[in-house]
Amino acid sequence: MTLRDLKPGQQGCVASIGATGPMKRRIMDMGVTPGIEIKVVKVAPLGDPIEVNVRGYELSLRKEEAQQIELK
Repeated sequence: MTLRDLKPGQQGCVASIGATGPMKRRIMDMGVTPGIEIKVVKVAPLGDPIEVNVRGYELSLRKEEAQQIELK
């Protein structure tokens, strides 16, 4: 299951980040690291971006970025 599959109000624990190179580094620099709890707050009307709560702050991710975040 990936972060993109979650609906607003659902949460999960990050298992891994499937992206490589600069995209993986960018996602990790925003605080999304393996073992952290992440919760979907809301999704834009057209589905992009997705707003999540991670480490106590709100973060907006594109669908393609959310697809790269694997959850347990």
